[in-house]
Amino acid sequence: MRRHVTPLGLMLALTFATGVVDAVGYLRLDQVFAGNMTGNVVILGMAATGGTGLPVLGPVMALVFFLAGAAVAGRVLRTAAPIWGRRCTALLGAVGIVLAATALGLAVTGPGTLAARELMASALALAMGAQAATARHLAVKDVTTVVVTSTLTGLAADSRLGAARGQGARRRVAVVTLITVGAVAGAALCQVHAGLAVLAAALVVLTVTGLGHASARSTDHAPAKAEPIISSTSSSLASATAPTRPSPASASRSPSADDEYFPPITSP
Repeated sequence: MRRHVTPLGLMLALTFATGVVDAVGYLRLDQVFAGNMTGNVVILGMAATGGTGLPVLGPVMALVFFLAGAAVAGRVLRTAAPIWGRRCTALLGAVGIVLAATALGLAVTGPGTLAARELMASALALAMGAQAATARHLAVKDVTTVVVTSTLTGLAADSRLGAARGQGARRRVAVVTLITVGAVAGAALCQVHAGLAVLAAALVVLTVTGLGHASARSTDHAPAKAEPIISSTSSSLASATAPTRPSPASASRSPSADDEYFPPITSP
């Protein structure tokens, strides 16, 4: 389990789920991004000029709920070690449940009314905020699970045309590829039903949660590596067989009665 399930692999799977969710938000929920808050900020900036027909309420609510989800996750993880623990499992499990509930809501009511669309988009943003904060806590380099701008920057800056470092290129390419594939899958599933797309994202997140929890438990129960033990007998033997040097006091002592049996050797 530990060899095949890594934090990088789990975060890449969550990146795929973000692509699915953002496709649903943009295509079915009034051009709202649930994970990519940069997109919502840009939309609001363009809408501020007026006459663009771009939504305002949806992006604003998505921003508020994303921040709320991130704040809750940050509060939960504030004293946790930066590794996968029970709190990470609980948070990502909650993300999966919120996505599943949103999928159910889309299946039952559909995104027919404006109020329903705003509610669904806000729920997705809340889940993505908690997911992003949890991924930030785990600190897998170049994988935020919600945006790829910094990843693309690092990919280009460290490429042969840039600094020629070549560090992390495969990881960065995987991040961009998976969020793109997730968006493609989300758009394709939206042609069937938006709820089906969100359900697929929920299943991915819940699977990641289970695998991450199982991997963390297997790591906790792994036998510790034995420490080398030096026995006292070995230490005693080493000290007994080690050569000794006469101390200055014994070298300068006056002859005793025992010296009669061991007379000093003098050169001719």
